[in-house]
Amino acid sequence: MIPGEHCAECTVATQRCKTKMDASETLDDEVTLQDQMNEKMKEGGGNLAEEQRSLIPDDMYYNYEELCSKPFISADSNIPPNLLHLSHSFGYDCGRRGNLQLLDEHTLAFIAGNLLVLLDIDTKEQRYIRTSSGGGIGAIMTHPSKQYFAVAEKGHQPDIIIYEYPSLRPYRILRGGTDSTYSFVDFNRDGSLLASVGGEPDYMLTIWDWKQEQGILCNKAFSQEIYRVTFSPDCAGQLTTSGSGHIRFWKMASTFTGLKLQGLLGRFGKTTVTDIEGYVELPDGKVVSGSEWGNMLLWEGGLIKVEICRKGRRTCHAGTIHQFNLDEGELITIGSDGAVRGWNLETIDSADAVDESGLFEIEPMNELIIGRNVSLRSMVKSSIPETSIWFAQDSNGGIWKLDLLFGSINTTQDPQCLFSSHAGVIQGLDVSGNSHLVATTALDASVRVFDFLSKKELTISRFKQGGTTLTWASDMVNSAASLLAVGFSDGVVRLLELYNPRSLYAVAGRSHAGDAELFLKEALKPHNASVTAIAYERTGKIMATASTDCTVFFFTVGDKYDPIGFVTVPGPVQGLQWSPQSHEKSTLLIFCQNGHVMEVQCPDAGSQAGGNTFQLSDLSRKHFCFSSIKSRIKRDAEIALRQARKEDKKKEREERLKKLREYDPDATEEHLLEEEEEEEEEELPPLYTPSPPSPLHCGFYSTPDSFWLSMGGYDSGYLYHCKFSEEQSQDALERRDEPFSFIAVDDTDHNSILTITFNSSKQLMLCGMQDGSVRVYPIQASDPQLSSMQAYWALSIHDNQNGCVRHLRCSYDDMFVLTAGEDGNIFSFSCLPEEELQRTMQLKQAKVPSPRVGLEMEKPAQDIEDPSAYSIETAKQKLELDRKLKEAEERKQERRKMLVELQSRFQALLEQNQNIPDHIRLHRSEFELDPCFREEIEQQTEEGVMVVRKQLAWDEERHRLGLNKLQTMFSKSAVQDTVTVYAFESVHRISTYRLLALSPIQIQQYQRNRDISRSGPVEQKQWRDKAQPNKEIHNITRLSKSGKLANREAEKLSKAEEIQARIKERKKEWEQFFASKPSKDYEDPKDVEAIRLAKENLGDFKLKTAEDFTIPEHLRMNVEKKRMQLMELEIKIYEKKSEMNARVMALRDSKVQIISQLHSQVEQLHMIQQRLPPEKRHALPAVPILVPDEIPEKKHRYTRATLERFATLRAKMVSTGLDEKEIGQNILKLLEQESQDTQNDAQNALMEEEGVIDMHSQRPDEELGEIEREMREAEEIRNLYQQDALLKQMNEAVWGFDAELRLLRHEKQELDVQMKLADLRQVILLAELQLLKEFEKRENILQERLNKYIQEGQEITAKMSECKHQIEVKRSEIVKLQNEEKTIATTFKTSLGENNKFEEFLTKVFKKKIKRVKKKEARGSEGGDVEEEDDSDEDSDEESDGDNDEDYEDSEFGAPLDDSVCPPNCDLNLFENTLALREHRLDVEEQIQEEMKSVNSLKEECDALVKKEKIVQNNRKAAEGDLELINREKQQRLNEIDVVVPLRLHQIDYVKSGLMLGELDSALVVNTDVLERLEIRIKELQQEKTDQWELYKQAGQQHVQLRQDLKDMEARIKESEVCCEQTMLMKFRRLVDLEVLQTLSDNRKLKEMRQEITEQEDKYKRELKRYEVKVKEAEEALNEVTRQNTERLREMNSLLSQKNMMDAQLNSRQSNTVSPFHRSCPAEEQELQSLQQLLEAQAQEIEALNQEIFTLSRKDSHVLPPLEPVLPTVPTLSYCNTASTRTYSGVRRKYSLSSKAMK
Repeated sequence: MIPGEHCAECTVATQRCKTKMDASETLDDEVTLQDQMNEKMKEGGGNLAEEQRSLIPDDMYYNYEELCSKPFISADSNIPPNLLHLSHSFGYDCGRRGNLQLLDEHTLAFIAGNLLVLLDIDTKEQRYIRTSSGGGIGAIMTHPSKQYFAVAEKGHQPDIIIYEYPSLRPYRILRGGTDSTYSFVDFNRDGSLLASVGGEPDYMLTIWDWKQEQGILCNKAFSQEIYRVTFSPDCAGQLTTSGSGHIRFWKMASTFTGLKLQGLLGRFGKTTVTDIEGYVELPDGKVVSGSEWGNMLLWEGGLIKVEICRKGRRTCHAGTIHQFNLDEGELITIGSDGAVRGWNLETIDSADAVDESGLFEIEPMNELIIGRNVSLRSMVKSSIPETSIWFAQDSNGGIWKLDLLFGSINTTQDPQCLFSSHAGVIQGLDVSGNSHLVATTALDASVRVFDFLSKKELTISRFKQGGTTLTWASDMVNSAASLLAVGFSDGVVRLLELYNPRSLYAVAGRSHAGDAELFLKEALKPHNASVTAIAYERTGKIMATASTDCTVFFFTVGDKYDPIGFVTVPGPVQGLQWSPQSHEKSTLLIFCQNGHVMEVQCPDAGSQAGGNTFQLSDLSRKHFCFSSIKSRIKRDAEIALRQARKEDKKKEREERLKKLREYDPDATEEHLLEEEEEEEEEELPPLYTPSPPSPLHCGFYSTPDSFWLSMGGYDSGYLYHCKFSEEQSQDALERRDEPFSFIAVDDTDHNSILTITFNSSKQLMLCGMQDGSVRVYPIQASDPQLSSMQAYWALSIHDNQNGCVRHLRCSYDDMFVLTAGEDGNIFSFSCLPEEELQRTMQLKQAKVPSPRVGLEMEKPAQDIEDPSAYSIETAKQKLELDRKLKEAEERKQERRKMLVELQSRFQALLEQNQNIPDHIRLHRSEFELDPCFREEIEQQTEEGVMVVRKQLAWDEERHRLGLNKLQTMFSKSAVQDTVTVYAFESVHRISTYRLLALSPIQIQQYQRNRDISRSGPVEQKQWRDKAQPNKEIHNITRLSKSGKLANREAEKLSKAEEIQARIKERKKEWEQFFASKPSKDYEDPKDVEAIRLAKENLGDFKLKTAEDFTIPEHLRMNVEKKRMQLMELEIKIYEKKSEMNARVMALRDSKVQIISQLHSQVEQLHMIQQRLPPEKRHALPAVPILVPDEIPEKKHRYTRATLERFATLRAKMVSTGLDEKEIGQNILKLLEQESQDTQNDAQNALMEEEGVIDMHSQRPDEELGEIEREMREAEEIRNLYQQDALLKQMNEAVWGFDAELRLLRHEKQELDVQMKLADLRQVILLAELQLLKEFEKRENILQERLNKYIQEGQEITAKMSECKHQIEVKRSEIVKLQNEEKTIATTFKTSLGENNKFEEFLTKVFKKKIKRVKKKEARGSEGGDVEEEDDSDEDSDEESDGDNDEDYEDSEFGAPLDDSVCPPNCDLNLFENTLALREHRLDVEEQIQEEMKSVNSLKEECDALVKKEKIVQNNRKAAEGDLELINREKQQRLNEIDVVVPLRLHQIDYVKSGLMLGELDSALVVNTDVLERLEIRIKELQQEKTDQWELYKQAGQQHVQLRQDLKDMEARIKESEVCCEQTMLMKFRRLVDLEVLQTLSDNRKLKEMRQEITEQEDKYKRELKRYEVKVKEAEEALNEVTRQNTERLREMNSLLSQKNMMDAQLNSRQSNTVSPFHRSCPAEEQELQSLQQLLEAQAQEIEALNQEIFTLSRKDSHVLPPLEPVLPTVPTLSYCNTASTRTYSGVRRKYSLSSKAMK
């Protein structure tokens, strides 16, 4: 952030508005910045005057030059800051949300990278505003007055800068609103507030008082991306935000803690969750939003009220709706389909769903379709009053001027495109080699040419597919430099020729109005995927193209580009570079995206790959596969850093050692090593290889076989110098090559270099960065090692998040630099200032190449528009394949001709063989030369059949599935088809019902509801009993035999436990007994049920047709109940029909059995009749057969003969010309008839066969003897009897079956009547169900409302009960406090005693009310922080005696006494006790007051709840009334449904004068059984009344007797209690609880715990003894060490004493030696005094050492190091005393060393 000029007030306000927000807080956490600012002001002690002084004046502005971001320049470099000057912006980030704002009627503003572009609509001139942070711009918004506009930036802690318009001076800066980026900003209607919403990661919504640079409110808007935030234009304090999968409605609410932001998240309900791009708030508070599928959503109360679509459920827009606008009572919407539609606002505001779909259909009032390739993103209205002009942002790269005056066609202007640019990422950019022209292409399928000198677009050409790369051919390829080679996403390379159309000769039918045009010279398709690079060889004779399909194709350059061939590479190609002129060989360097680099020798321009493919396999190649070395670089750097640290430490250690030796020559390095702590070295960074490999961004040649690479991902941050290995035999995919050198690039670890280019002199290296910036490195021209690449110049140009710089080019004269990024922006920079550039423009102009001669007569080349067209390689392979297929077909035709000739010759031989005589004719088998031929042919035939079956398998499966679907639809869905059973000898017949299967879902739902209805209170009671835990105590915990207690104690405990168990058992019995006791208001369930029935059946019951009829709760009908009734009816119908079908099918089975039996009986009869004479034989009865209606299941059975017959008949029918449907029906009828005829013929043949009796010869009676004749007669009689018996049995079986069929037919007819009535009932139920569905939605809404009121009432009741409970608790606490206050007063009076002369004074002190400062803890509802605030109690009006009265005068002295000081002669303890009691009393009084306040607040809350309860009750009654009204309306509509009741004439009693009336409209239909039951019931009720009266009398008498018995029992209980109490008093001398006494007798658990405590104590004692022994041993060791130390000190002391004595003697001898020659002088006396002082000091030292020895000899002493004694100052002596001085100094130095050693 570059600081601007801030005034003091601005700085204060800025600091006041900064607030750090935590991005991890939840959506429900609310933060009030105003509270925080107020707290800061309180802490700082600021007052109103200071606040007034801190306001920012209206005339304060910032300095733009200091505020805007500047280029970064390396330190200590000579790079000028104005290296590049922005010239023009040719792009437009059209995909950004809301990237179009109107400043005035002539100026539009939009974002372009790090710039805000101000576009003049008329002159197309541009002005630019740079960002302050250099991180990009997130959003822009104009003020409603058009006097200001806001620019919300991106970056770390970005700012919102408010600029004044038209001066463009920075007016205000808003700081601290988000962490990284702003997504949207918006002013409120009057422009006083600004709302901003941040992006990832905090998504913070902030409300600003922007003129004071102050944040008012902030809150986290959502946890996902936010698209928009807007103020409500009509409802102040309301906002709306929308974004990814959500919409949220905000309200600025005033609470007791301040202003808060409260958000209500919109719930989609049944509607699919969608991203919401646009919305608008209606005047009544509703919100209309868009959806991803193009419909509008109407929101009310946080819920979707209705989804709005067009008629026929068409979407409102074909795609996302991006923006809504309200304009003169009309709702205007724009969408991604390029349409602007106007809708009726009132209709949308009152829209509501009409059915369960939740849709509301409406048609637009007006519509404007901009164009087919237009996608509108946002729209702003012109600032001219009463205008219909709008300006629209097109996400396909344009700005449109629209006239939305949907009136007369003549007065409405057509849409006008004001600005056009690429849409999306710029895929290709290159400059002309001899003019200031630049060409670009993008995925929007367009190629554009710009004149960056005159700042305008010259021409544009559009194609079917998107462009992916572009290269401008040099003058070596095309002398005019007019050729563009453009690669596209479908693999096509188009050669476009640029020319000036004004230089062409006029040709009829062609007009040339533009400054330049592109002519399609040739279209090639060398690849099957996107073309990524195109490069011309240095001599211009060969062109190479590369693609993501891992191929590089070569062409010869000429008037027509001929293919040479292609080579395959190990990955998708990223870029191509031909070797420069300085290299000896012409080679192509190929860079692959996966890190592979390959060098290919330039192919010969005249050669071409032969054979079936264009692949070149004879070109020499070199491979390089990049292997990561970044981890090793970091490891080596870490090793070097650690080594350097070690060297520094070593030098530092040597210096310290040197200094130490100055004081102590004997010091060594060991002393330093002991003092220094050894630092543990961390592990070195591990070697790491990224997987997958890092992407390769760009590269370029350095020297032959060497090149530089720029990598991305993990390996970014360096430029790697690589070379090809001499060993190239290894597989390219398995190679791992490492760079031999590298250069570290500053600040590129996460900001890779994407593209590198050089100016013509090779003195500037330009780098396009990943963060959208451009770097310029000054280098030396002849520096392939890039050793001069040090300092650099950098400027953020494109968007820092989405604007990676992919293309950088310098103009041919190095005067301009052009950049293109992924944000769709194209910038041109000049190397000259603006003034010099203007002079240059006057001297130079961009020249468009002139057209070739004859170009006006030349037609454009044939284009390749089909994306699936064959590539060059595929086409060649296809041609070769077609040639081979053609040759094979020709050979097949020749073979077929030979076979035809052989077949004709063979047929001629066969005919000759037939014409010769039989004896010399050859057999047909003799013509077979070899049977293997036939077998082989048959095998081939079978294989052919199998092949055909496989070919027809799909059709067979399709037809089979179709048949299965038909069967499922018509056959399998039916449980029972219609089966008709015919009688044998009558026309009677009976048919089954055709039954459809019930839905499994319906059956499950019916069973579930039936189970629920059956589950009564008995089951619930059982479940409750099962859920209750077993309260009986069966297992009593017993102590294990662990030896913890003695046996006697264990027995006692066992007895005690048994007693406790008996007590619990007895308690349980008493509880059960008392539980079985009925309560006073107990009622017999039978009586309750009888009363309920009586209440239901007594009273004035209204008819259902009455207007005031109230439907009982249990009789109210809804959709679910009605559906249940309908389901029950369907199931009953199904069951009845199934039962009848089963009986009919059983009858059909019996008929089959009878027919089978008849067949066997006919055969027996036939056998019998063979033994009877013809005249005595009866005619054989005809055996019946089953007709097709009786066996319908056989209709679907077919055989192969049936299929063949079907095919034959179909072939015949087709020739008749009938329809396919009629043909099928006729064929089925013919097949059925043929089947019936076949059965009849078979039956007749059987009858004829059976009727034919063997006419064997019988001997006549004359030839028989008498015995034989008698035997024959007997046999004949027996046969006749058997014949008659069989015939009788057959007739009886037939008659019996017919009789059973007639009976069943009669029952079925009755069932048919019932089924018909059931069908009528079903129709009625369906009508009622349909009617109930109409009321369902309204009823559900009312029921939900009623349930809500009921729930609110319950909640209020619960709160009231809680409040009352709290009030009772508070009152009890108040009583306790009052009692405590009385106790304090009593204590005070007691403390005074009797006849205390200070009683009045102390009483005054005690009762005095003083002002006290107390701390209150503000406890939030969520356990919040503790705040301290000063609170002073108000002085009471009833202040006691001495608050403002005269001071108390002492009776003894007459002087006034101060009640804050204890008076004389007064007991100080009594006075302090009085003060303490006063403090205690005041505390209690404060507590009482607080409790009273709490009680009052609770009462107020309770009163409010009572009022609220009344309101809720009223609302509940109103809701119940509305529900009752809708139930009455529903009942009235149900009454209008017609009900069919079939009656017989004898059932109609509605007659007049003995005649039945013609109209029965006023008649009443009543069931006769009901009338009879009512008559009987009258008599029953009379008898019941008499019986009940008798029971009442008996119950009264029984009640009197029971009351008397109760009194007797109570008297007996009282006597027993008195006797029990007397017995207790005699035994225990008091009343005791026996159960407690038994429980306390022996507590097993307590004794067990005591035993455990004893064991633990023993254990701890043993441990304590062990530790005491250890302590004793340690003390002995300490004493021994101390003793040794003391001995050494004594020895040292004695040695020092001896040394001192020897020094003294030496000094005395010297003095004796000198004394004869000198007299005593004052110096000697002074020296003598010094020695005496020295002796005294040594004596003190000895005493100190003795004291220290004594201290060390004590065990409990804390040993401290000995202190150095303070030695006296030794005066300076003359030369004669130098020896003694040296001796003293030596003594002092040695003593110091000894002290240090001892330390």
